[in-house]
Amino acid sequence: MSLDQRGTRPPVNSLAPPGVYAPQEDTALLSAALADEPLAPGVAVLDVGTGSGALALAAARRGARVTAVDVSRRAVCAARLNALRAGLPVRVLRGNLFEPVRGRSFDLVLANPPYVPAPGAHRPPRGAARAWDAGGDGRLVLDRICHEAPGVLRPGGVLLLVQSALSDPGRTVDCLRSAGLKAAVTQRRRIAFGPVLRTRVEWLRERGLLSPDESEEELVVIRAERPV
Repeated sequence: MSLDQRGTRPPVNSLAPPGVYAPQEDTALLSAALADEPLAPGVAVLDVGTGSGALALAAARRGARVTAVDVSRRAVCAARLNALRAGLPVRVLRGNLFEPVRGRSFDLVLANPPYVPAPGAHRPPRGAARAWDAGGDGRLVLDRICHEAPGVLRPGGVLLLVQSALSDPGRTVDCLRSAGLKAAVTQRRRIAFGPVLRTRVEWLRERGLLSPDESEEELVVIRAERPV
């Protein structure tokens, strides 16, 4: 597709069929953070919530041994197809977050989870909205990652996670530090509201998540490292 669900052009050449989260600004920001990480050949990388597999492919191009996970059957098929098209050996598994890789550990974990606050938080998101809607505070999946990711990191391993400032990056940093990781925000980018957020501006302002004059969303990358 030429434009993704939030109205920005995909920065990575990967197929994203209907119902699969297409690469966009948050993907590009996390990809830039990935490019800053030194990766020795053969390091073990996990891309959790891979979508079309764009980040998994970026890691595989640098010689990493990549496992990608997504709960969506369509996303798993798309990521496998994109890996095949690129000629890259990415193992793509279907499952909920870290469940398919229980008992394994990784040198690097990449996460671009759902993080958009959503009205009607008592109803679980369905269809394509599972890729961005994350409960009333946007933390439905973020809190699980903060709790579970430290357990799959090797000593010296790194988690790179992208989220919106609307879903409280400070809380993410605090949670990761409480789990024993060294964590900080390392990258920031402001972008115009896409179609999803534009429909929620008044609700977000009523919740105190947006000020009256805000018209952009801030994305951040959080880097967390397990001490050696």
